[in-house]
Amino acid sequence: MSTNEVPRPLKYLRELGHKYPHAWKQAQSFWQDRGKDLPDWPRWCFLPMGGWHAIVGGGQEVPLERTADIGRLAALGAWRYSQGIYRFHPEIYEALCGTEISGDLPADVLLRLPEWCVYIETPGLCFGDEQMFGFFAHLEHDSNSGRKELRIVIDVQSGLFGFPLHLGRWSVEEAIRRSLCEAQSQAQRLNHEGKEMFEDPFAPKRMAPFFSSMISLLLYLCSDEPQIDDARQPGTSPAYPRAKKVKGGMKLFAPPSSRTWNVGFAAGEQIVQARTRARSGSERQGPRPHLRRAHWHGYWKGPRTGERTFHYKWLAPVFVAAENAQS
Repeated sequence: MSTNEVPRPLKYLRELGHKYPHAWKQAQSFWQDRGKDLPDWPRWCFLPMGGWHAIVGGGQEVPLERTADIGRLAALGAWRYSQGIYRFHPEIYEALCGTEISGDLPADVLLRLPEWCVYIETPGLCFGDEQMFGFFAHLEHDSNSGRKELRIVIDVQSGLFGFPLHLGRWSVEEAIRRSLCEAQSQAQRLNHEGKEMFEDPFAPKRMAPFFSSMISLLLYLCSDEPQIDDARQPGTSPAYPRAKKVKGGMKLFAPPSSRTWNVGFAAGEQIVQARTRARSGSERQGPRPHLRRAHWHGYWKGPRTGERTFHYKWLAPVFVAAENAQS
């Protein structure tokens, strides 16, 4: 993308803002009423989907052709207050996409997203036959059931496609299965055509590797001490927006432009340098340098009888015996 080209997330933000000209003002009003005229909800969720449903429907039943806009608005509306675009170092990006997420999802870790909604660039990933440019990710608190969801909105040439993942103590495959079952139930309730796609018992297994790659990228942002930096303002970190006091209460303000965060660049360059040294010294004596695969490491910290916190770290690829390749 050239320096003068408008980032794709900003294009979507402008398009939806034009289609729903009162959406951002209405969302701000709902957010201000949280815990007052409206029920309270967790800080990690900007606005539950019920609010966006009301915005799209305008107090009426949402037409079938506009149901997808609910998920799109939810992502863009939450992203609007930070406008963070996350760009991973190629080495770290490739390693993360290939890192297996085994066992149960660390659901509580995903609640630590650095902003209400993030947009991650995804070079090389495909959604079906289409190239992916990136994806939005934000968190949902279901107002009726209290269920926690990770909402992913995929960005491809043909547009934005949303997919919710139910969070809990289960695998990625089970999270997909639960989401598909919910979608099937909703399709049957509304008598939508095409509901057969939700009835494929092998769909969760086929889809799991695709979603695991995106979840792994998100987990890195949520892990302990991730390397996230702004090249234009070194030393800064992403954060939730802070409301400002204005006449009539507190108000959120969107930034004037998007912000690109470089992720894992220091670790990525170390891998590049280690690989270069390993190649140049491949004929030296001693153990042959090799790459130890990246993996996730989770552990509890704190007294056994007191309050404990769960820590999650991504252990980057390491070149073993790389010192033998040094000149």
